Amino acid sequence: MSEPPADTSLPPDAQFEAPIRVVLAKLGLDGHDRGLKVVARTLRDAGMEVIYLGLRQTTDSIVAACEQEDADVIGLSMHNAGHLTLAPRMVQAVDQAGLDVPVVIGGIVPADDVATLIDAGVAAVIGPGASAEEVVSAVRAAVDRHIAAQ
Repeated sequence: MSEPPADTSLPPDAQFEAPIRVVLAKLGLDGHDRGLKVVARTLRDAGMEVIYLGLRQTTDSIVAACEQEDADVIGLSMHNAGHLTLAPRMVQAVDQAGLDVPVVIGGIVPADDVATLIDAGVAAVIGPGASAEEVVSAVRAAVDRHIAAQ
């Protein structure tokens, strides 16, 4: 019995590489999730595995999902001006749980707050109006930087 031919449509390195696993959630009481649903579909269409938790999640529920799903990255959507409080709390919860995954946030984040969030440990901040390519690239880059730093 012969083996099936290798899939040559992918580069040799990518043929056996597992897809990036992303946990997406709305942390806190923010009730606007349309953009996050678009991001979920965009990342899925780019070949990533998306675990969509939806609205009104806590840091504990996101950490638990990240552990259970063996996620590579956490993506949070922020539209309620709580990003300077909630994003650092998420980074801290990830660290306290002993998880080694980057946290990426997107949504309504003023440009003046981006440096503060990066200093707090957020891996990337994706602003409003980002294209699908920019979203995918930012998530992949955050995971790649995280892997390279290990």
